[in-house]
Amino acid sequence: MKILSITAQKPHSTGSGIYLTELVKNWDTQGNKQAVITGIYEDDRLDFPQEVKVYPVYYQSEELPFSIFGMSDEMPYESLKYSEMSGEILEKFSHAFQEKISLAVQEMNPDVIVCHHLYLLTALVREWYPDKKIYGVCHGSDLRQFSKNPLQRERIRKNIGKLNGVIVLHREQKQIVQEMFSLPPDRIHIVGVGYNQTVFRRRKTEKLCKKQIAFAGKVTEKKGIFSLLRAVEKLPYDENELAIKIAGGIGTKQEFEEICKLAKESRYPITFLGLLSQQELAETFCQSDVFVLPSFYEGLPLVVLEAMACGCKVVCSDIPGVKEWLSENVRREQAAFVKLPSMKNTDEPNREELPCFERRLADSIYEKLEQREEENPDLSKVSWNGVSLRILELLKK
Repeated sequence: MKILSITAQKPHSTGSGIYLTELVKNWDTQGNKQAVITGIYEDDRLDFPQEVKVYPVYYQSEELPFSIFGMSDEMPYESLKYSEMSGEILEKFSHAFQEKISLAVQEMNPDVIVCHHLYLLTALVREWYPDKKIYGVCHGSDLRQFSKNPLQRERIRKNIGKLNGVIVLHREQKQIVQEMFSLPPDRIHIVGVGYNQTVFRRRKTEKLCKKQIAFAGKVTEKKGIFSLLRAVEKLPYDENELAIKIAGGIGTKQEFEEICKLAKESRYPITFLGLLSQQELAETFCQSDVFVLPSFYEGLPLVVLEAMACGCKVVCSDIPGVKEWLSENVRREQAAFVKLPSMKNTDEPNREELPCFERRLADSIYEKLEQREEENPDLSKVSWNGVSLRILELLKK
């Protein structure tokens, strides 16, 4: 099968980028001919199989003299918000991507186009190619962007509604997509996420501290990092009994300075590891006892699967749809889910409820740290090979 994958942003950073990358790698192994359109900077390095032709669209170039537009308002690399996109910038953005996509379609004549994120570029591709089979992959951040940002909203709604099919992460997300874009339910397919089982697996590592907590994700308020730092201060351990490792890129410089200030006030050693390779992240998980994801909004965080695969106990905010998907797809999973505070909007909590949330978070972390070893979860249903094959079957229909 000939597959053209498209994303407006970097393909190897963030959960959605890893999702695209893993699909492309597995489809290559399965014998499919592929090409990728991706928005990057000129000094970015790409990690696709040699047989996959890449058509890069360069930001901060003469053609696109601005930064990448991130699907989240805080990205782990230099980016702009879609709310900052003017009419002139939209025109340049559209022209640059249309030119590269047109070249790829001419050279490859794909059987199907797979666009990542149900947002602006996916809507434009549907508009440009009304007769092509086009599927969209929903990652969650796109729904948040669509609900918060009026940019081209009706144009996006209309064209996403014309897609041949949409891949979603879990049941609750399917309901949201159906209502948001007036798509019939038989065109929305729940597939979920996978993890790289060759990288993320249990292995013996030297522990540097008696107990260790890990966090991985964008180091921002919306990922719950402030709440995590306040929650660990409620734990009853001595300062030499617990360490916290924080992996991931930062949001704004000002916000990160505030995070660092709070971390310096902690009685526990808190280390900011920055962006890690998958191998380095796996090593961090293997050294840790508990992985904590206190996000206020997520799609379906594949980092939870990666942490479980490395032997971490998991504490996660009770993000809609995640608990149900895990219980259906991961046998013997024992993650602790922490009730979220009520929300002002999609990803902003009511601040007066944060102290209670942080108390619940601290209690769950303590229980997991003190718990005896858990039975290994069965992750056999959530390999990237299985996910890619399920999507491939849908694309062939």
